Amino acid sequence: MKTVLITLGDSNGLGPELVCRHFLEGASPVDGRYLLIGPETALTWHVARLGGGRFWERLAAPQQAASRDAGVYLYVPERLEGMAVLPGVENVSGGLAAGLSLDVACDLLMGRLAGAIVTGPLSKLALNRAGFAFPGHTEFLAERAGVGPEGVCMHLCGPRLRVSLATTHPPLRQVPDLITRERILTCLRLTHGFVTALGLKTPIAVCGVNPHAGEGGLLGREEIEVVEPAMAEARGEGIDAVGPLPADTVFFRAAAGEFSAVLAMYHDQGLGPLKLLHFHECVNVTLGLPFIRTSVGHGTGFGLVGTGKADLGSFRAAVELARTLLAAG
Repeated sequence: MKTVLITLGDSNGLGPELVCRHFLEGASPVDGRYLLIGPETALTWHVARLGGGRFWERLAAPQQAASRDAGVYLYVPERLEGMAVLPGVENVSGGLAAGLSLDVACDLLMGRLAGAIVTGPLSKLALNRAGFAFPGHTEFLAERAGVGPEGVCMHLCGPRLRVSLATTHPPLRQVPDLITRERILTCLRLTHGFVTALGLKTPIAVCGVNPHAGEGGLLGREEIEVVEPAMAEARGEGIDAVGPLPADTVFFRAAAGEFSAVLAMYHDQGLGPLKLLHFHECVNVTLGLPFIRTSVGHGTGFGLVGTGKADLGSFRAAVELARTLLAAG
């Protein structure tokens, strides 16, 4: 039985609340071994508000989880012991909690003492102000795993639609220069591995960069000069890829089951359609890491913390997908 790590993320955001609700509202800990990482004060604040009991066991060292039975365990990094929490407030302490928890988690994952990580949402601003110079989870984990940002691919998925991104969070004016043959090929390889692990056999659709996928070069030549050569190389490796296709119709076809996944060229091209269909149930997956990483498909939601209005679906889907991928090897 492999341990699933769950980092609480920003201690003032929705992460601790979602964790508490997940384990207090019917999720049985006997279905696996979970190690929570983060400040205990964040959990106790939410447990008291929810009227539940303590559902975790404290560990003195995170490595101890590997030898325990199924259940929910907690490790608190030393600097987070007794940390004051301000639920709903974005500040440096929340970023510190997120960064230190990720550090511990990476040590466990790279030491093969855990098989998967489910990350609670963090504030990119708070993370950086706390001294962790990363745009977010994806880049943090990629560097710690030694694969670098070019070795991973950001992927979000729901029950009907699965979307990989050739680029993640650059300004839109930089996107065409970042879309290279090597980048597309890497993302196709990683997406192919992911859908294969899920048992999906339909092709992967590839979006064009330009409207109408360039209209034969009339509206741009990226499709001809970059996308199509990358796809030809991928097909030579046995990857069933279709395109480049116009982004204004491909997601309709994918949602109908024609494609196993879509490779979008930039953030809003792919995630707008995905979140229209799966806003409350989408999962963020980092493809290319030497371990499994899933996360909620939303942010810290500071304005929702403690209101009871936050939807639990995305977090539960992230936990379930991590377990599914672990079972698939």
